[in-house]
Amino acid sequence: MKAVIIAGGLGTRLRPLTCNTPKPIVLVANRPFIVHQIEHLVKHGVDEIIVNLHYLSHEIKKILGDGRAWGIKIHYSIEESPLGTAGAVKNAEEYFGDGPLVVFNGDVLTDANISKIINFHREKKAVVTLTLTEVEDPTPFGLVLTDANGRVTEFIEKPSWERVTAKTINAGVYILDPKIFRAAPRNQPYSFERELYPDLLARGALIYGYRSEAYWIDIGNPQKYQEAHQAILHGEVAVKIIGARIDGKFWLGKETTPDATVKFIGASIVGEKVKFGRQVEVRDGTVIADQVSIGDYSILERAIIWPHSHIGKNVKLVDCIVGAHCQIEDDVVIKAGIAVADNSAIKKGSLLAA
Repeated sequence: MKAVIIAGGLGTRLRPLTCNTPKPIVLVANRPFIVHQIEHLVKHGVDEIIVNLHYLSHEIKKILGDGRAWGIKIHYSIEESPLGTAGAVKNAEEYFGDGPLVVFNGDVLTDANISKIINFHREKKAVVTLTLTEVEDPTPFGLVLTDANGRVTEFIEKPSWERVTAKTINAGVYILDPKIFRAAPRNQPYSFERELYPDLLARGALIYGYRSEAYWIDIGNPQKYQEAHQAILHGEVAVKIIGARIDGKFWLGKETTPDATVKFIGASIVGEKVKFGRQVEVRDGTVIADQVSIGDYSILERAIIWPHSHIGKNVKLVDCIVGAHCQIEDDVVIKAGIAVADNSAIKKGSLLAA
């Protein structure tokens, strides 16, 4: 079984976190995001993955290598310029086989049952099967309408509320017959949502929607990125977390040994070689990456801190993200909605709030 991960985007919605780090390897639960996707695909029998890359591709290749770490083979398909969703997959056509191809959007976190979707695809003798999920507000997404048997009847890309008659959207996980790319244009932008799928539908192709109730989120902006972490910490979506589970509540990485004055309240993840001062509070929903240092009396609540950052004394971080190699001086308060770029220095006593 082969899969394609579309991971060539610039990640502009997730800035400033993606200024130095391509979106596929931003840390999610202290691990590169694409690693969670790979592990999920491998769990469902995928043994060969083609990763579509463009922005900072070398950084992603360094982490993934040839795939042997997961017992699979990884190929790379590089876009010289952005080719759109379908164009990116077409660009990897040399690696396709004859069997169904799994396609994953590079910003989707889900634990949807890929095996069941593949079985559904085969049972329906579909050319395309789209995984569908229901959301409260479908207007930013691609709305997909189906009949009673699950066959797709209409695509509405980013609909106005006047056109919303259902709330099932394209979840960015597809099972495809590779033959659909034979007539697709090469080396030019081409979209699944606006071009390929509507064209196939107009020609009467068997396109089906598989409704999934599994967890799903697009992590493409800082708010959704934070929401994904809360879902992971509270067991709404299953991903692998590195570290020893303590009291069934929080995880501690290797060589992290907080003293008895450090309080852990609720679910949190702490990486390796993290240094804590005295009387620090790590409250529910916090994720601290490797080699972070945290000064005395600081309080962290639903905060995400990337590697090698220093947090001073008496600092309060709430519902915020701190990038890598940051220096947060004493008595700083950073509140909801703030994402601090890598290598930032926040001066003593500063207050940052959206």
